[in-house]
Amino acid sequence: MAVSSRLVSVVSAKALVGAVCAGLAAGSAMAQEKFPSRPIQVIATFGAGGGADLMARQMSRLAEPILGVALPVSNVAGASGTAGLTRLLTNSPDGYTVATLIALSVSAWASNISTQKPDDFTIVAMTQDSPSMLFVPTNSPHKDIKAFLEHAKANPGKLKVATSGYGTQDDITLIYLEKLGYKTTNVPFARPAERYAAPIGGHVDAIYEEPGDVAQFVKAGQMRALVTFNDERHFAFRDVPSSKELGMQISDLPNFRTLAVPAATPADRVKVLAAAFDKVLDSPEWKKYCEDTYTCTQKLTPEQAKARVKAFYETVQSYQKRFPDMKKGTN
Repeated sequence: MAVSSRLVSVVSAKALVGAVCAGLAAGSAMAQEKFPSRPIQVIATFGAGGGADLMARQMSRLAEPILGVALPVSNVAGASGTAGLTRLLTNSPDGYTVATLIALSVSAWASNISTQKPDDFTIVAMTQDSPSMLFVPTNSPHKDIKAFLEHAKANPGKLKVATSGYGTQDDITLIYLEKLGYKTTNVPFARPAERYAAPIGGHVDAIYEEPGDVAQFVKAGQMRALVTFNDERHFAFRDVPSSKELGMQISDLPNFRTLAVPAATPADRVKVLAAAFDKVLDSPEWKKYCEDTYTCTQKLTPEQAKARVKAFYETVQSYQKRFPDMKKGTN
């Protein structure tokens, strides 16, 4: 019996040593593997046709010749983008899965819609940035923001505003307006295309959105902007007042978009991805795209982008403390 026990111990020890060696060999192989050597999956964390989806597909298309591999895009929508980010975190942190991570999702984290945090991710590129605006159909009876707010004040909750969900900066802004005496009704739409079309179809009175996502409707004369939630007027909408000039303190909730990987992704692979996406941001094709969607932004290093995401997360948390009665729903 003693001999048998010793044999089992020896076999177990050999198995343990073998497992350790195999693990070291796998780590060594990953370190020595040319990266990337196979397709990189890109997860668009919102539905097809939305801003995050279009950004992911444009970045992927332009990055493929730089990285030398395919970057297929798949949509994993739900819970303000956190469903797709959960998929990202469950995959191996080897650089072969990238996901869109946008301000709406960070806002959802701060609103306790998910348990994700900024430190769960490494940001490989800050791709877009834009203030949000309030748009109405061109035939709306509300000719400017003052008329819209006056109607909201006289008819609490009657005006319906399409948003991307509860707990987002859309929701925070509407609650802020309510605190000023302008109560509207938040109407969340999970699918971007449905949200964009809602004002045109008369299902809502207005939409809270960044200009790039509804550019086609604005350029076609179907929508017009009432206010820019920013300190300054938007360069492409000079006749539209900013929230600051109206005396509102709600200009710190922009809608940015990034590409992210899990925080445990090897630094050398993050460097490769960041360099490739930087080249895309410098390309004439991308510059035209961001100009057309009003979303051009300065390039940031992964460290700078991470700091930006953290600062936004803390800003949303501060609003949560000011508005403790916010709904904790999902879209």
